[in-house]
Amino acid sequence: MAAGVKRKADGLPPEESDLLVIRPLGAGQEVGRSCVVLEFKGKKIMLDCGIHPGLHGVDALPFTDLIEANEIDLLLVSHFHLDHCGALPWFLEKTTFHGRVFMTHATKAIYRWLLSDYIKVSNISTEHMLYSEKDLESSMDKIETVNFHQETEVNGIRFWCYHAGHVLGAAMFMIEIAGVKILYTGDFSRQEDRHLMAAEVPPISPDVLITEATYGTQIHEKREVREARFTSTVHDIVNRGGRCLIPVFALGRAQELLLILDEYWDQHPELHDIPIYYASSLAKKCMAVYQTYVNAMNDRIRKQIAISNPFMFKHISYLKGISQFDDIGPSVVMASPGMMQSGLSRQLFETWCTDKRNGVLIAGYSVEGTLAKHLMSEPEEVTTMSGQKLARKCSIDYISFSAHTDYEQTSHFVRVLKPPHIVLVHGEQNEMARLKAALIREYEDNEETNIVVYNPKNTEAVDLHFRGEKMAKVIGSLAAAKPRDGHQLSGVLVKKGFSYQIVSPSELSAYTDLATSVIKQRQTVAFAAPLSVLDYYLQQLAGDVEQHVVQGKSALRVFGSITVIMEKSSVTLEWIASPVNDMYADAVLATILQIESEPSHMTEAVAEAPPIRLPDDDAFPERVIKLLQEVFGEERVDMSEDGLAIVVSTDSAVATIDIDTLEIVCPDDNLLSLISSAVKRLHVALTPCKGVTKT
Repeated sequence: MAAGVKRKADGLPPEESDLLVIRPLGAGQEVGRSCVVLEFKGKKIMLDCGIHPGLHGVDALPFTDLIEANEIDLLLVSHFHLDHCGALPWFLEKTTFHGRVFMTHATKAIYRWLLSDYIKVSNISTEHMLYSEKDLESSMDKIETVNFHQETEVNGIRFWCYHAGHVLGAAMFMIEIAGVKILYTGDFSRQEDRHLMAAEVPPISPDVLITEATYGTQIHEKREVREARFTSTVHDIVNRGGRCLIPVFALGRAQELLLILDEYWDQHPELHDIPIYYASSLAKKCMAVYQTYVNAMNDRIRKQIAISNPFMFKHISYLKGISQFDDIGPSVVMASPGMMQSGLSRQLFETWCTDKRNGVLIAGYSVEGTLAKHLMSEPEEVTTMSGQKLARKCSIDYISFSAHTDYEQTSHFVRVLKPPHIVLVHGEQNEMARLKAALIREYEDNEETNIVVYNPKNTEAVDLHFRGEKMAKVIGSLAAAKPRDGHQLSGVLVKKGFSYQIVSPSELSAYTDLATSVIKQRQTVAFAAPLSVLDYYLQQLAGDVEQHVVQGKSALRVFGSITVIMEKSSVTLEWIASPVNDMYADAVLATILQIESEPSHMTEAVAEAPPIRLPDDDAFPERVIKLLQEVFGEERVDMSEDGLAIVVSTDSAVATIDIDTLEIVCPDDNLLSLISSAVKRLHVALTPCKGVTKT
């Protein structure tokens, strides 16, 4: 599947257009409010629906005014961080969206508690809140869960997900529409840490890769070095009698840092008197979720859980709020939110920032416009939430535990997948530009790999054109025999989503949601002539007419498919509707109408006609043989050994024709029809006309 030259799609219905539109409504040359919309073949998919951590109210939302919410067929959420799912309750409850929403089991479990905490700690008035606790509860009922690698189909859109690393339950989604595959990574990490596995590399190459550019061309330091710097910095702060504040999100990197600190404290008895607090109203709930989804973590945790629960910490206490905190002496406090825009981490910072013994250790990625990002520039003073100016004397350290891919990981990921098109999202403008340039440089001299990289701004569309080949799969009994050249296949072509199948009409109900039905046609016309007259003229038309009784009434069977029932002053035609049967019915009806238009003349003709017989009766079989030899060849037509039948042999079947009755026996319907038609036409051609006798 390759993108071709752009073609004008005007006038084409959306499902026939080859235009794929990728439009970031958030996270376009920025980090925050991730939201990407795909449009292809009349389908619309939204990938993530987050808020911007550095903004408030409606300003924090993605630019959803560019779309009609009720046109979105599918919404996929990659993980539980607010910048990827924070706007979901608003979108599900406050807009006209009525599509389907999917996320992994762990993501849904944590989403509920994380957004509940966000509602409580948001430092804005109720009227400016995007949604309430009730909206969050209602949104839960609309969210469906999906397992990793489980293939799901919604309105012709196929999708499945892979482990993304990053946080518990994080997923990369592979989406397939009409054969075109798009991989959306969300936030991912190719480095295994203490509790999460590395992101998977899909075994199939996508046509389009939509990936994060958070760290651009930066290279992460090795995990061991990073952990040593982290524990050493914490140790230094508490050794000087200070309080160490580590702002974190309630879930995600917090669990990784807790595992590191608990192990470090265990190895250093001199620190046992210094408390470590995990300060979050969600602390116990979050840990319960982590213990529930141990199977979604790496082998190290799965093996350890069999011996002892790694999330039952020896040296860490839970802290629900600042009112429970006895701020006496040195301590380590991990508090949410991670970017310190409000909540407990902001309160503790404002309390401790004026003491030079204290320190803030920023361990995650910080977005522009947040206090955490501002502190990384080490300002001399800061502004509190109430507007007061405070001198900043505490130390500021930044050690990134952010589980985002770096350049080496991204480059390797691209090298394995070799996607023809890469769309960068979730990165500041400069970092994204550097990553784009680096990827282009990497492949500019590679003639075997042609990769185009895009870095759209918010609301800016990337237009790609894909023209796929339409292919139909033969299924059921039609697929039982191996196909051969020149073989004709007859069945029903069924379109399901963007796939095509050919199936036997009798098996429609077994392989599709369709069912077959039969239409029985019935037509009644006035008719006063006797049955014998009608029988005579229908024999002239069809050659063979059978007499029947239908519900006590005399009837004639013509062409083996049309039943003519005699009424008191009319006749009724009945037949099963089909193109051939409809044609036969028209011919029978025309004969009836002709008789009815000249009843006396027609009746006299029948009365005067001598018994129908064949001229030169003894020669008729020879005439049949000669006719069939002209059709099938001399060597294929001959008289049977007993002289009572004519035998026609073909590659597919053998047919026998009784000389006395002209009855034909043949297993091949097509051959039977062909021979029957030829014999009947010869019979009619040799039947004497009215008033002509043999001399």
